[in-house]
Amino acid sequence: MAKNTSLYFRIVEGRNLPAKDVSGTSDPYCIVKVDNEVVARTATVWKNLNPFWGEEYTLHLPMGFHSLSFHVMDEDTIGHDDVIGKITLTKEAIGAQAKGLDCWLNLTKVDPDEEVQGEIHLGLELLKDTEKISLRCQVIEARDLAPRDISGTSDPFTRVIFNNHSAETSIIKKTRFPHWGETLELELDPEELREEGTVTVQVWDWDMVGKNDFLGKLKICAVILSFVFSGKLGALRLKVRLVEDQILPSMYYQPLIDLLVDALTMLEEVTTVESRQDMAMTLVKIYLGQGLVVPFLDYLNTREVNHTTDPNTLFRSNSLASKAMEQFMKAVGMLYLHEVLKPIINRIFDEKKYIELDPCKIDLNLSEAEVRDSSVEMLQSYLTSIIESIVSSVDQCPPVMRVAFKQLHKRVEEQFTEPENEDVKYLAISGFFFLRFFAPAILTPKLFQLRDQHADTRTSRTLLLLAKALQSVGNLGLQLGHGKEQWMAPLHPIILRSVASVKDFLDKLIDIDHDTGKTFSLYVRLLLSLLTVKEGFLHKHKAEGPQLLSRFAFKKRYFWLTSETLSYAKTPDWQVRSSIPIQCVCAVERVDENAFQQQNVMQVITQDNDGQLHTTYIQCKNVNELNQWLSAIRKVSIYNERMLPSFHPGVHRSGKWTCCLQADRAVAGCSRTHSAVTLGDWSDPLDPDVETQTIYKQLLQGKDKLRLVPEHVLDGAECTVQQMKPCQGIAARLLVVIEDLEQAHATFQRREKEDVTSVIMNP
Repeated sequence: MAKNTSLYFRIVEGRNLPAKDVSGTSDPYCIVKVDNEVVARTATVWKNLNPFWGEEYTLHLPMGFHSLSFHVMDEDTIGHDDVIGKITLTKEAIGAQAKGLDCWLNLTKVDPDEEVQGEIHLGLELLKDTEKISLRCQVIEARDLAPRDISGTSDPFTRVIFNNHSAETSIIKKTRFPHWGETLELELDPEELREEGTVTVQVWDWDMVGKNDFLGKLKICAVILSFVFSGKLGALRLKVRLVEDQILPSMYYQPLIDLLVDALTMLEEVTTVESRQDMAMTLVKIYLGQGLVVPFLDYLNTREVNHTTDPNTLFRSNSLASKAMEQFMKAVGMLYLHEVLKPIINRIFDEKKYIELDPCKIDLNLSEAEVRDSSVEMLQSYLTSIIESIVSSVDQCPPVMRVAFKQLHKRVEEQFTEPENEDVKYLAISGFFFLRFFAPAILTPKLFQLRDQHADTRTSRTLLLLAKALQSVGNLGLQLGHGKEQWMAPLHPIILRSVASVKDFLDKLIDIDHDTGKTFSLYVRLLLSLLTVKEGFLHKHKAEGPQLLSRFAFKKRYFWLTSETLSYAKTPDWQVRSSIPIQCVCAVERVDENAFQQQNVMQVITQDNDGQLHTTYIQCKNVNELNQWLSAIRKVSIYNERMLPSFHPGVHRSGKWTCCLQADRAVAGCSRTHSAVTLGDWSDPLDPDVETQTIYKQLLQGKDKLRLVPEHVLDGAECTVQQMKPCQGIAARLLVVIEDLEQAHATFQRREKEDVTSVIMNP
């Protein structure tokens, strides 16, 4: 039985942060670490002491973890970034909250002497004879120590302390992976052993000038984690949730999979509003995997349409149907969204125009009439470009999206036949297309990967005004003039003029053959392969030679990742590609910055048929891109048989490894690999067992509600696919399946405990 650990966290916002710049503000961003490994970096919010990020991540951690920390930093263009404060959450603290954490947490001071990393290997024994008592400490080695010198290394030595006794090892220069192999002895008074004492092992970085830098400490019998809190450092609003699952063999989930198509009606009844988005995401993945995503959406949408009497409320709630459509568009439409919006978004960011229509917000030092006239002109220009880009994108829209919208159009047209409801069939589609897809992407382009950074205050205001206008376009201009924001009136003519072109666009969008035959099956298979593909420009290190340390040693190449190969060429349209077979990958890891004097470098280690290891070094443009590529390659290679347990975070140069100073190029790695750690996003490979386990847990929580469901046909909504029709006795059948899965989980857990006991009794 496999184990799956998922850690979800959302960095919402900060408040009352201290000013770190001479201007009286800060430029805050967050670095997120799992244990000591950086897993994410938010965008920088410029000149703001109450920043909003709204960035969320899911991390898959099959190997487990100990702590999650959020470091708030102030970005400086010159010199080192300033540390504002941090929040650390232990695995136990997160896991103790069944529904996860969702609260404001005060930042605490970061003490450089306590911000340590790395491991130390030592042995301790107490020696007693007739003449003396001594404490013997074998200091063997340490690894992954923090770099304290400008060279990116340290000069570490170890000090052992017991009461007033101490001894030190020798200093090993320029390494983060020292090997001492020394034995230190402290002669003790017998009286000291009767008192409560602690053996402290400290690791320091020796400095020729000034004070030595603290690298870490260990107190034997307990690792003491203490932080000195002082000052008002502000707070972060975080959402954190830990999910640890036992994944059963596939055959145990098949009865639930078989029944799931009949049980969709009940899922909304037995789940909470809070869990509906996760449920929708999981269901979309399952039905994408089965090639049934269109009939799945059609069933949910048909049920929603048939239960709606007022067309003005259609799909306005956070129902399972609404959430499923949102997640579906994100799953299959992100590349399309980028093609349509990215050029105009980049233009808005580059031009940074001062735009304002609200008289109450116009700068008092400027002429209101001039600001208003120039703002109207610029907004009309931007909005025209956005609308034209959207309405001319029929051929770019993924066919599966068009088929799903065609089905939705048909259901709405059949339900609302009155002449006064003529526009409802358009509004149903545009409500998803404009209001829930394009408008949110314009409002917060960073969250849709359209930009690497959040917009500054001026650009954010422009994006907000455009998002409001595009929402009115999506509503076909029906609510213009009825709101409080009458100052938006100068944009009303262009919105009303666009209605005809939007309707024409929607008519063309759904003009597609939706026969689920060979063409659609081929597309679904293509779509599934795209879900595991990542591509883009990176910098590849050329063959080792005299240019090893030069920044010119990394050459720009375009990379493609599939489940079969990691390939690259000079340009996207270059005909000749070089390829690395995924089945040969045995580790994918970060590289120390001091190895090449470059940031954000990763290594892909492969093994050939003769057992020889080969390393490809690749540089990414930032830490987020680095994490995404690490995660993507790890996902497609996670089941490879010859994965390495350790690796070298440095490079072999001048006859030795820069990380551990070992001379032998083939020596085993000095750091453990992280190949099981992956980021969760829509590029995850579809795993039916993991997704079905999620559904099972939701049903398990709603088991009592299932027992109250009457045994009759629950819904009369007709669907185009026979499997989607509801049938009698679903609740009872679901209860049987849930109880069978409960029993299976209990059986496997009991077996695990018996196996552990057997190992302990028979080592």
